[in-house]
Amino acid sequence: MFLIRCLGESAFLLTTLLFRKRCLFRFHYATASALLLENHVFDESPKLDANVVVNAPINKLRIRKKTKLFPFVVRVFKSLNWEVAREIRFSKAAMRYGFSHSIDSFRTIIHIFALAGMHMEVHALLRDIIGYYNKANYDPFELFSTFLDSPHHMERSAHVFNVLIKVFASNSMLENAVDVFVRVKRIGLEPDILACNFLLKCLVEANRMELVRSLFEELKNSGPSPNVFTHTIMMNFYCKGDLGQQVDIDQATEILQEIERSGESPTMVTYSTYIHGLCKVGCVEFAMNFIRNLRYRNQPLNHYCFNAVIYGFCHKGEVFEALKVLEEMKSYGISPDVYSYSILIDGFCKKGDIEKGLSLIQEMELYNIKPSLVSYTSVLYGLCKSGLMNETLDMFWNLGSAGFEYDQTVYEILIYGFCMQSDMDSASELLEEMLSNDLVPTAFNFHCLIQGFCKLGFLDKALEFLNIMLQGGVVPDAITCNIIVDSYCREGRLKEALKLMEELQDQGIKLNSYTYNAVINKLCKERQSEKAWELLPWMLKKNVLPGVVNYTTLIDGFAKQSNLKKALMIYTRMLKLGITPNEVTYTILINIFCHKKKMYQAHEIFKEMMEKGLEPDKISYTSLIAGFCSVGDMNKASALFKEMLRKEHLPNVITYTCLIDGFCKSNQIDMANSVFDAMTRNGVVPDVVTYTVLIGGYYKRGNIDKAHELFDEMKAKGILPDDITHIVLRLQVPPPMML
Repeated sequence: MFLIRCLGESAFLLTTLLFRKRCLFRFHYATASALLLENHVFDESPKLDANVVVNAPINKLRIRKKTKLFPFVVRVFKSLNWEVAREIRFSKAAMRYGFSHSIDSFRTIIHIFALAGMHMEVHALLRDIIGYYNKANYDPFELFSTFLDSPHHMERSAHVFNVLIKVFASNSMLENAVDVFVRVKRIGLEPDILACNFLLKCLVEANRMELVRSLFEELKNSGPSPNVFTHTIMMNFYCKGDLGQQVDIDQATEILQEIERSGESPTMVTYSTYIHGLCKVGCVEFAMNFIRNLRYRNQPLNHYCFNAVIYGFCHKGEVFEALKVLEEMKSYGISPDVYSYSILIDGFCKKGDIEKGLSLIQEMELYNIKPSLVSYTSVLYGLCKSGLMNETLDMFWNLGSAGFEYDQTVYEILIYGFCMQSDMDSASELLEEMLSNDLVPTAFNFHCLIQGFCKLGFLDKALEFLNIMLQGGVVPDAITCNIIVDSYCREGRLKEALKLMEELQDQGIKLNSYTYNAVINKLCKERQSEKAWELLPWMLKKNVLPGVVNYTTLIDGFAKQSNLKKALMIYTRMLKLGITPNEVTYTILINIFCHKKKMYQAHEIFKEMMEKGLEPDKISYTSLIAGFCSVGDMNKASALFKEMLRKEHLPNVITYTCLIDGFCKSNQIDMANSVFDAMTRNGVVPDVVTYTVLIGGYYKRGNIDKAHELFDEMKAKGILPDDITHIVLRLQVPPPMML
């Protein structure tokens, strides 16, 4: 240990002396330089790999088992040659000479290189040591103490710790990197701002929000002082808006103001990042004005700044505003790139203006900007969306002839287009071609085909593609499974549906409550609600929690079988399980009580619905109005009708007919006629039932002429009377037409 310490002291003195004499201290070797061996940017280090062998011509030392590492350390010290340093890796040294002796020796070498300013070499050695620590399950937090130099010369360790921060950060060992930063500050040293920036960048990329904010505040409060690159990293942090983090444009604006207060000039990247952030929060017009202000102040701008605004306008559907930005960009002497045009082409094609998309492609070629496959993909999507499949196919073949290699997205668009046109043969052929070109179809490709075949009633063909999908290792999502199960149910093949569901779950494919609801709904429609009810325990057994849709379907099923008791029992159980009813659940319950003429209970359910923050719809109001009309409470019915209008729920023919019928039965024919007039004024066309109840009302009052007048009016409007209309008028039902 004494010798090692002496070597460290000597290295420091010798280095100082040589630099004072302005001698060239570092030796560069074409094949041995660490810079050449580490073929990457320093701040973008590859992940740890303790088994990496440096590809350089190395004359390996023949070190006998019992030879110590001191001669090796001396050779490195004398030569400062990276080739010599790489003659033995740390992991091999630890295996031959023991961990303790090896770490002391390599510690000395690292300090020698650090004092000589050979930071790339330090980086490579530290990376090897950390890799060994991880592989051997040693505590990397101990490395700080290991590499701390003499308490009297702690400043000599500063360069080592700066590199150590970078090595930890670049290998996602962020807690270790932060620990080194904190402990360096604790012993009175100040880390290099470049190391701090790199750590901050890695924390941002890992979305470690609290650590990012804490480190930035620490830099501002106690140094090293943030520079423009520090602020740009923070700008990116607040503007990126991904990984579950929202864009915080207020904080981003504060960062920009901090840069200006510090006297530094924001870079083009800083401005570009801020403009992207503004567009992400929808402040596209403000972003464009900001660009104009920068232009007025002769600040740096590039096409990235304009592309963000072009995308922002296109995202809002304001494609012509986006086109103006492109023209303004060109007027500033900034050339649009392929992305500028591709964004616009996509925007116009999504709006259905394919002609403009094609003209922009021609404009690109005029400016010698080669359109990318992405540019053409947008046009293909627009053509498919418009149902122009022949034109789509022509462009598809032309792209192939022009040397473009089709990717998954191109095939996906065409398969989707043909499926939407129910041209399943063409869609199937494209999938086969895709497979022959060694492209793996996506789950969406199969989803389109399965949905298309099910829609046409070809369930067996859909099942063929499901099998191809599963055999290819492509996992269907719950929606795709739901389509197939629903098709089984529509064909009445319930047992096969349940068998398929079980097989899918056995393969680890997750189904949801909607999958089971297809079976539940079918059973309820077949008046087998009890069997449907038995499916709930089966769902729980398969780890699928029944949801509000399942309970609502069951409540409706039992209600339609006039089993009010069971329907209410399921509703009560639903509440006990903490499942919140939705608008459909409440509407079904209101209907149940209205049919039973239990209007107090129906109205209580209606009020409970509103208290829960759910807005009753047209159906809920109509059910309740019909219920009150059926019991002759026209005051309540009228009040609900007015409330319905006030909340802008437009009544339909059923709503008006219920009111007319209610007023007629209450001998308020004038009110019934008034509702009828309001109905026609509001553009709601009366049907045969409406006329029949009003004719019945006039007939009951003895106004036969008015009844016949309405009957004639009904026929004149092309509304054919039914048997009930004739019975109401006490007319004989016309005999069937003789052939």
